[in-house]
Amino acid sequence: MFRTILLVALIAGVVAGLLVTGVQALKVLPLIHQAEVYEEAGGHAHGAAPGQDDKAAAHRHEDEAWQPADGVERFAFTLLFNILAGIGFALLLTAAYSIKGGRDWREGFLWGLAGFAAFNLAPAFGLPPELPGMPAAEVGPRQIWWVGTMAATLAGIGILVYVPPTVWKLAAVAIIVLPHVIGAPHPRDPSAAVPATIAASFVSASLVSNLLFWLTIGGVAAYLFRRLSPKEVEEMSIA
Repeated sequence: MFRTILLVALIAGVVAGLLVTGVQALKVLPLIHQAEVYEEAGGHAHGAAPGQDDKAAAHRHEDEAWQPADGVERFAFTLLFNILAGIGFALLLTAAYSIKGGRDWREGFLWGLAGFAAFNLAPAFGLPPELPGMPAAEVGPRQIWWVGTMAATLAGIGILVYVPPTVWKLAAVAIIVLPHVIGAPHPRDPSAAVPATIAASFVSASLVSNLLFWLTIGGVAAYLFRRLSPKEVEEMSIA
């Protein structure tokens, strides 16, 4: 069973990574390039003495972390990251799917939707995907809120689906809503160098690409899992 889970996760992760990278290359990466242009244009100091702009730019260049160059290198690193992330998420989803004994690939889509809701959609209500040049709060508080929102959404979905009493379903809704009532951390200065239209397009493109990513993981993983281990799945479904 473990070999089946690993093989299924590898295939589903690679397929999902390839698909989402293609979508990002068409819809997401061009928006990042546009935002970087605005970020660089807004990064120059105004009213500085001659020569100070050059020194500040050189200092910023030294402080910047390494990042892949535009073109083939950035695309290759994006593809690698997406495949690795796809394999990791597919391992989690396939393991959960194997424990619950899902019926078919359509149920796999539902598992994928749950993953998208927990890891992307719910956090995006408080912390939407950000472009370069956009203001952001400190990393630590944002990470804490994101993890809490993801965990609360997963717990709430699990209770809604698998715990029958109505009172527990009401509690599940409360758990899902709680992080949003608390609120995500935001920067003190909300001004951004990137136009709002580009930021909005990036949010929608990112969410759509992540939705396709999770649906592919769920559907492919569920289909392959049933094909590669039909007897085990049938026994779990009967039980």
